[in-house]
Amino acid sequence: MDTNTVNGPEGALDWDDVVWRTHEEHVARLRRRIFKATREQRWATVRSLQKMMLRSWSNTLLSVRQVTQRNTGRRTAGVDGEVALSSQERAGVAVRVHRSRGSWDPLPVRRVHIPKANGKQRPLGIPVLMDRCHQARVRNALEPEWEARFEPRSYGFRPGRSCADAIGSLLKGRVLKGCGFWTPICRPRSTELTIPGFLLCSARSPPGTWSSGGYGQG
Repeated sequence: MDTNTVNGPEGALDWDDVVWRTHEEHVARLRRRIFKATREQRWATVRSLQKMMLRSWSNTLLSVRQVTQRNTGRRTAGVDGEVALSSQERAGVAVRVHRSRGSWDPLPVRRVHIPKANGKQRPLGIPVLMDRCHQARVRNALEPEWEARFEPRSYGFRPGRSCADAIGSLLKGRVLKGCGFWTPICRPRSTELTIPGFLLCSARSPPGTWSSGGYGQG
């Protein structure tokens, strides 16, 4: 494995010269290996691969690109007011994220209120840029494992799935079975996932602390 893949570049990073195809293939390959090892219940291998993903420079680059270049909220700042809209700023964020992957402490989210259809408002918490990048990094380590463990007929908040897929599955089942069906609807207040211990220690800011970092009005 290239040392740059894990440790990052030794010199200055030129964002516009990054060969994204190479980094995308590396992250995709690691995600497939995590998924396959989970299906085979090789838990030690899963944990080892997830640690590798968290150390991966490719994962850092793709996470920063997703947050600062592709997401619709890329122009929205957290409590620190930081955004990264230029190539130079994105390169700087990538280097900072990778260097702080084992020592980052989350900052409070910025609390804003957005209007609802009924005329009321609901609060929305906006994390700072660095927090969003670290969350994207951890997502790439956790998502393949949980995708392998979820039920095939679950559709909520899963990549590549939507309400239309759930409706289509119900209609298909009704046509094939030729009978009626009923669907229980539940709206849980929260969902808790067991986070492996090494992920909690992968940074001084474990994923659990992102939900308890407080907020500031914005």
